[in-house]
Amino acid sequence: MPTKTGDFLDDAAREAYERADRALEARWPLPSTVLDVPTPYGPTSVRRSGTGDRTPLVLLHGLNGNGLSWHAVVSELAADRVVLAPDVVGTAGRSRQTAPLTGPADYAAWGEALLDGLRLERAHLLGYSEGAWLAALVAARVPHRLASLTLGEGITALTRPSAGALARILAAGALPTDRRLARLEAWLSPGAASTAEDRAVARAAMRFRRRTPWPSPLTDAELRAITTPTLALFGAQSRLGDPVAAGRRVTENVPDAVVDLVPGGGHGLLWQLPEVVLPRVTAFLRAHDA
Repeated sequence: MPTKTGDFLDDAAREAYERADRALEARWPLPSTVLDVPTPYGPTSVRRSGTGDRTPLVLLHGLNGNGLSWHAVVSELAADRVVLAPDVVGTAGRSRQTAPLTGPADYAAWGEALLDGLRLERAHLLGYSEGAWLAALVAARVPHRLASLTLGEGITALTRPSAGALARILAAGALPTDRRLARLEAWLSPGAASTAEDRAVARAAMRFRRRTPWPSPLTDAELRAITTPTLALFGAQSRLGDPVAAGRRVTENVPDAVVDLVPGGGHGLLWQLPEVVLPRVTAFLRAHDA
């Protein structure tokens, strides 16, 4: 169980990450402000973009990403509402962990504290990959605070990842060169090529020593606690795990849920098939605006 806080391996690793982060920031397509939100686990950096009276949307990024990872899709998501993209505390980014995150319940508490710090009585929550696990934890804890929940490829929140995927991820992390990361991405998310800046951030993030719990499937009881209207999106060809089994756990346990297996989609389906996936997400958000 993690009892310490995360940090970069050394000053050089921190400086490399900050350079990569600044380069990725240049790709953010919208005017934005950066907020520093206090939580019991440390100040959380949140990028705020968009305007409009619709219910705000909070985005939770995936493994080795940060709030800037949404740069390719944020314009459509923020077309008629405020969008808030935090750097998840305990991971590489502009947030700073000051207290241990010892288990999934701590991340759920962090999510609730984040909503409090942002003064959001009600919000939409969208998480991708590891961020979907975090989003599900928050929804199980405070379903009444969420107008809707969208899980993008939240396989690790629902089932164990495949042994093959874990092996490839660990191999790339052991020696995170551009070539290895590109090969892993092409295998996990064919057709969803990230930018050089995204890969640089991911590579630099691997020199951050995390002291956080790793995703593990929610129990049936935890899933049943998610009374929030939920959209679960999976790539039908996802290689991270079994999208059919993951979808089945949603339909069998989450009371108000829609499961969508996207034909041709891999793990990076939001970026691979934005013309298919984003309209479904935005329609779901509008249908459940407060």
